[in-house]
Amino acid sequence: MRREWEPEDLIEVWTLLEEDQKRLRNKSGANRLGFALLLKFFEVEARFPEEAAEVPTAAVSYVAQQVKVAAEEWGVYDWSGRAIKRHRMEVRAAFGFRECTQEDQAQLAQWLAAELCPVELSRDRLAEAVVARCRNDRLEPPAPARVTRLVASAVNTFEEGFCTTTVERLSATSRSRLDELVAEDDGDEGSVGGAGRSSQS
Repeated sequence: MRREWEPEDLIEVWTLLEEDQKRLRNKSGANRLGFALLLKFFEVEARFPEEAAEVPTAAVSYVAQQVKVAAEEWGVYDWSGRAIKRHRMEVRAAFGFRECTQEDQAQLAQWLAAELCPVELSRDRLAEAVVARCRNDRLEPPAPARVTRLVASAVNTFEEGFCTTTVERLSATSRSRLDELVAEDDGDEGSVGGAGRSSQS
């Protein structure tokens, strides 16, 4: 989420529409402002902010004016209580999204390993692909740290599968020769270490 917003951009992106205002009717104080900000943030990013500071200050002030709640109330919005869980459910429903389950994440990891890891080396771009896929499938993306672990798991799965497939394609003679080369390397390392120790004595 960018930090700087021109007035015209604030109006275009952060203005609460009539449907948005209807969703606020049974909310007041910090909960009213908090819900409004979660709603508009999700509309822009297709995810929820990780913390209050992630929402631009200009957007907080502009939305606070619209809902007639002091901007300072954003600082006391409860990020761990029942209210925010309910708010998130309402926001997901408003945009037709749902939470990304463990099963969804497993499927995403399989998709990455099979489709993208063979052609994409950048883990950052793989993470971006996960978020884009979630948006396309109307899933709330996992938290960034979880996406990072998901990508790492997919890369590991791909690499293990690639190595296994490569070895299976080798002839028995080639495999035997590779084993011999590895054994020779291990032996050389041992002799180098021994020579080094003897020369120091």
